[in-house]
Amino acid sequence: MTEPLHDHGKNSDKLLASMPTEANFIKAADTFQQLCDSTRLKILWLLCHSEECVYNIAAAVGMSGSAVSHHLRTLKQTGLIQYQRIGKEVHYTLANTAEARLVHQMIDDIFEMHCLK
Repeated sequence: MTEPLHDHGKNSDKLLASMPTEANFIKAADTFQQLCDSTRLKILWLLCHSEECVYNIAAAVGMSGSAVSHHLRTLKQTGLIQYQRIGKEVHYTLANTAEARLVHQMIDDIFEMHCLK
């Protein structure tokens, strides 16, 4: 049983009435979790500022194409990146979502980057 809130004159009950669902918090945590891996952070940094194929991403982060593909799959699942097939290659870039725009802004701020894209 949930105890009633203490009334401190801060309108906590109104704030809690508008609290996002558990699913929304889980989605947000999944998004932020992508930033906790330095390789994914490098990939995101690159894709914030350019569209790249797996080969170029792998060369930029110093990993094999299959290892990079694993990270790209995770980033796609969280909706942070998108891709398009161009001939035989698949090109990746940052998604056009609110979450991806937030990540882009965070990356630019953290690395004191002025967006080139």
